[in-house]
Amino acid sequence: MTNTKMKRVCILGSTGSIGTQTLQVISEHPDLFEAYVLTANSRADLLIQQAKEYKPQCVVIADESKYEYVRDALADDPVQVYTGAEALCQVVQMEPVDIVLTALVGFSGLRPTISAIRAGKPIALANKETLVVAGELITGLCLEHRVPLLPVDSEHSAIFQSLMGEVSAVEKIILTASGGPFRTFTLDQLRDVTPAQALKHPNWDMGAKITIDSASMMNKGFEVIEARWLFDVAPDKIQVVVHPQSILHSAVQFEDGAVKGQLGMPDMRVPIQLALSYPQRLKSSFPRIDWWDLKDLTFEKPDAEKFRCLQMAYEAIRMGGNAACIVNAANEVANLAFRQERCKFLQMADVIEQTLQRIPHQEKPTLQDYLDCDSETRIIANEIINTKS
Repeated sequence: MTNTKMKRVCILGSTGSIGTQTLQVISEHPDLFEAYVLTANSRADLLIQQAKEYKPQCVVIADESKYEYVRDALADDPVQVYTGAEALCQVVQMEPVDIVLTALVGFSGLRPTISAIRAGKPIALANKETLVVAGELITGLCLEHRVPLLPVDSEHSAIFQSLMGEVSAVEKIILTASGGPFRTFTLDQLRDVTPAQALKHPNWDMGAKITIDSASMMNKGFEVIEARWLFDVAPDKIQVVVHPQSILHSAVQFEDGAVKGQLGMPDMRVPIQLALSYPQRLKSSFPRIDWWDLKDLTFEKPDAEKFRCLQMAYEAIRMGGNAACIVNAANEVANLAFRQERCKFLQMADVIEQTLQRIPHQEKPTLQDYLDCDSETRIIANEIINTKS
């Protein structure tokens, strides 16, 4: 990097898949990045281990029942320990923080991200639900506070990289999808798949919630919504293409028919590092493509009948307002219910669809409206699941 100033990084969700890989990136460049704030929801032991290794200024354990355990474990270390959801909104605003990487799972990332934006902190966004739930609100706040929103998702990073230096209009965004573990399953086979099967992703090492979302292709639906807001494109200009090898991470088609894409090994550390170092690229030890060993690259059309969640995401964009907030909250409830074996795999889409039909539509929701909508949706979605049990 030409700018040698140490970047102090606040990692929201340091114990998750993205968070732990972000710390690996920081370890690659200890002269450039410092883990200044680390936070976890409830994984206290790993947070303690990270704090002892990376020596941040402070840590937050959101689960208040784990506060004393973490505090006592770090009593001899020069680390401040905080707890609770409100603490997440406060630590992102700390003056020395240079960038906030939001890797919290689900709706929980919304309020801390808004807090960081209002404090003028650049955002490295790995929590796609923030834009899914409140894309119009978030992008408006980023413009108001002149805050860059840097994508960490491999697909959106690929699109971002493909747009670097371009001034021409975008004709189409090609959003690639692995297809997940059930790409070749029939509809009948999908009826009885288990959480254990769904958690075996063929290409990526991710957390449980996002891995299930990948299996149902709801994750790709969320990425469509995220792309709509990140790149200001209409949903009919975002095409999902199933690419099982996950080598082409996504691409952009321009008005002259030219297509630019970004290729690389399936390794989340690459887009994480770029988000932290942008606009520079840093040398890394991460795996490279071996072109001679590369198998055929194949591309398929997603099956809308088998993966209805993807179509519901498009429907939520067309509806606008609080529709995507409803879809997100209902999906979080259904996803958990499936992992707990209280809901069948194909029933997740039914729960989301029925919940969307029952919650009143709001055209121009405020932040409080989103918070209320999220709470109401979870109640309704759980009621629907309980009637199916």
